[in-house]
Amino acid sequence: MSKRQSAEARELILVNRNGASFFQFENLTRYAAIRHGVFMRRCGNSTGVFQSLNVGFGLGDGADNVRANRRLIARALEGEDLVFAEQVHGDDVIVVDSQNSGSEKGCDSVAGLGDALVTGISGKLLTIQVADCQSVLLYDPIRRVIANVHCGWRGSVKNILGQTVRVMNKCFQCDSSDLVAGIGPSLGPCCAEFINYRKEIPEIFWCYKSADDHFDFWALSRDQLVGAGVLRENIENSSICTKCNSATFFSYRAERQTGRFASVIGINRSTDLPV
Repeated sequence: MSKRQSAEARELILVNRNGASFFQFENLTRYAAIRHGVFMRRCGNSTGVFQSLNVGFGLGDGADNVRANRRLIARALEGEDLVFAEQVHGDDVIVVDSQNSGSEKGCDSVAGLGDALVTGISGKLLTIQVADCQSVLLYDPIRRVIANVHCGWRGSVKNILGQTVRVMNKCFQCDSSDLVAGIGPSLGPCCAEFINYRKEIPEIFWCYKSADDHFDFWALSRDQLVGAGVLRENIENSSICTKCNSATFFSYRAERQTGRFASVIGINRSTDLPV
């Protein structure tokens, strides 16, 4: 697998469980109170351009395939209740509570319209769908609060990461310096070309641009997290470019019509587990 390394990059941990293959961040695996995974496009039920572990509805894939793929992901993480957001490339943060967390045994639960999910409820697997955008996982081991953020370039411009941290601080009394973060596989600076950047991306972000109009959104996410009070040493960057690795992850830039892979984090139901 080709990778572009950065100072915060570490090798992700490959896990094969219950018929699925997914990656885990080393810094998040230290905490027994949570489970998480960034799933590859392999081992699923979909065919053609959606081969094979597509979790996205409304793309042209069969609904039965998508539901079967979602159930497979839930089994791989030994859970049942996947909770999704209706992602719109904005900066709204959804607090998942007993009113919007869906059924106890559902894989189609949509908590609301927004691009970040935050909860302190155990048993809920917060799920973000991506195909070049970043999924950023956050965990506060002191307050036992998790977040999953859909962060594309539009979300980056709106600083959805900073907004998510602020919601965690305000609603759950989290201390930013306690947060542990993982930046998932996504479009890397090697492939994030924006030929119309002068119209699309505010000038304040041009410092993340190379001479050939490619942007380093991994570095921007790191800096926005640090700006929100997350310690730099608590941030792990997968540094895996999805376009460069479109055989492993769905990539819109590489394929246009394609599926979405899942990034998932949840708090274990057991309350007696160590953090």
